[in-house]
Amino acid sequence: MELIDNKQKNRFEYKIEDNNAIVEYKIDNNVISLTHTEVPDELQGQGIASKMTEEVLQNLSDKNLKVKPLCPFIKSYIKRNPEWKEIVADGY
Repeated sequence: MELIDNKQKNRFEYKIEDNNAIVEYKIDNNVISLTHTEVPDELQGQGIASKMTEEVLQNLSDKNLKVKPLCPFIKSYIKRNPEWKEIVADGY
């Protein structure tokens, strides 16, 4: 699995077999709002959303971007993994 930043569709993608797991985003200067995470039904329960979220957050950290975790899954992921709180935008 490779994380792809599909800038035309404003989303990160994980291509798995014939499916795409995604994290949608909106970007404003150096702040990125992560708005939605989706894993196809046939891939549920395999930890794909967590793995993809980890890679997305690492990618954004490497680019020195701040994150607004608007997606409930990503918000709860950051709560469970507090090492990511340092890249969360103020007020989130």
